[in-house]
Amino acid sequence: MTAILGISAFYHDSAAALVVDGRIVAAAQEERFTRRKHDADFPAQAVQFCLRHAGLTEADLDFIAFYEKPLLKFERLLETYLAFAPRGFSSFVKAMPLWLREKLFQRRTLRAALPGASRAKLVFTEHHESHAASAFLPSPFDEAAIVTLDGVGEWCTTSMGVGRKNRIELTRELRFPHSLGLLYSAATYHCGFKVNSGEYKLMGLAPFGRPVYADRIRSHLIDLRADGSFRMNMKYFDYCHGLTMTNQHFSQLVGFQARSPESKLEQCHCDLAASMQEVTEEIVLKICQELYRETALPNLVMAGGVALNCVANGRLLREGPFRNIWVQPASGDAGGALGAALFVWHQLLEHPRSARAGDSMQGSLLGPEFTSDEVESVLNSRQVPFERFRDRKQLDQAVARMLSRGLVVGWFQGRMEFGPRALGARSILADARALDMQSRLNQKIKFRESFRPFAPIVLKEHASDWFDFPAEAESPYMLMVADVASLHRRAMSESELATLENSPNLIDRIHIQRSSIPAVTHVDNSARIQTVDHERHPRLTQLLTAFHAETGCPILVNTSFNVRGEPIVCRPEQALECFLATEMDVLVMEDCVVERSNVPEALLETSRRTEHLSRFALD
Repeated sequence: MTAILGISAFYHDSAAALVVDGRIVAAAQEERFTRRKHDADFPAQAVQFCLRHAGLTEADLDFIAFYEKPLLKFERLLETYLAFAPRGFSSFVKAMPLWLREKLFQRRTLRAALPGASRAKLVFTEHHESHAASAFLPSPFDEAAIVTLDGVGEWCTTSMGVGRKNRIELTRELRFPHSLGLLYSAATYHCGFKVNSGEYKLMGLAPFGRPVYADRIRSHLIDLRADGSFRMNMKYFDYCHGLTMTNQHFSQLVGFQARSPESKLEQCHCDLAASMQEVTEEIVLKICQELYRETALPNLVMAGGVALNCVANGRLLREGPFRNIWVQPASGDAGGALGAALFVWHQLLEHPRSARAGDSMQGSLLGPEFTSDEVESVLNSRQVPFERFRDRKQLDQAVARMLSRGLVVGWFQGRMEFGPRALGARSILADARALDMQSRLNQKIKFRESFRPFAPIVLKEHASDWFDFPAEAESPYMLMVADVASLHRRAMSESELATLENSPNLIDRIHIQRSSIPAVTHVDNSARIQTVDHERHPRLTQLLTAFHAETGCPILVNTSFNVRGEPIVCRPEQALECFLATEMDVLVMEDCVVERSNVPEALLETSRRTEHLSRFALD
């Protein structure tokens, strides 16, 4: 037996992944255990979960694979500070103590954190090598073109190459400071969202705007070549040497200052989001077209933070040259832990690889799970009334009826998801046909910005009936956007069209019904779809099948089981607290069902949580 522990840590979304004899056994982000969103500390609890799940100890580990090379990253930081000196001094002073105390000596840190693994060999893979391995090695392809795109690893910001059988070869790269991820993050920052976590908000805001700044971006911010390579004009950015992403030159170019977080969103912010999204899609398409020209391969795999841009992915599927696209569900830094472990097994140890139909990610359900008896114990300890269903079919039918009545259901089943998306294990579910469901979920349950869209889950065999999505394609990890099919769209009145065209109020535009599934139809008629099949997500498929039988609709709203600012729930106790502190109607944990109407008033904490968070609900 060969046990390989992959680790990503110290920068963003620390995680651990365990691979045993080439099989992915477990993986989880540290934030789910510590409850600190995007926790970057050493993933001590995630490591212990992975080992415990496999029945192993630290002494059983043969390799510890770290997802990047800290000395190379330190070299890049020093060279950058020197290149911009003395302007970068404040940033330098802020960064160096942590590097000299912790980040630079990660070999020592890893040994100290895992004292029982003294015989395990340490391996440091390069950052984009880890991303590439996470994209290709678990994919369903024997060979594929590879693209990785993010902010920056050591020096690399974008890499391209090929995966064949058990090996990856990266042939081209773009280097810091020229980065698509950082370009997108600059717009994220200027629109008032948090860098490294708010980029998906910028993507959701883009359909409310027009790409009026796109030509300015192309003319002043980047020099884009036909092959997708580009250089950025650093006159407009401060991330190399300052504590902000953009500067006064950027503000003058777009005509407005960086928005203060939580302040009112204006049309200019929507327009900048739309412009940056358009340019990002253009760059991704050019990169992939050039890679296809070089490789002539029909398959593409992707990873890195930019690969989570599902709008760009959907356009690439529609317009790009590749027949099949597979995106690593944990495309960010967390997935680097898995990539590093798989890289050691296949590329360094030269073990063969057989591509599996679908993929080898097991639905990305790689985290902790809890038995019904454990759930019952938690509910009894809080004296929460519940009903336990011994027959899963009866449970699914009962929950389907509740959903069809417009009730919102917290759904806690099986192993927790690895990656940023809730895929039906730690989800909040609702009827996509309900007119008020989007605003209700945003304001009374998620406590988040009202413009944020919700994603649909759809039975895979019905996806092409409801969305402009190829019948042979799939999106099991909620990483593709497609338009709602015209058959299910609603014709709008002249006054509604005028509101869409002219109203400065985002809320007015959101509340116009566009389709028969309004809760998951964004303002541009698009939806970020998750196709559901029995092989990857059996419990979710069973419930959705029951809902389809009940209503004739094979679609539900699926959003993550958390509130704004908190990680997705991991344990039953956390799910129960989230349920009590919001206005969810039903909580289903394994085969135990709690109905809010039966919960004693003393247990409900809605007023306390709502008072604290309701200011986030409206723009």
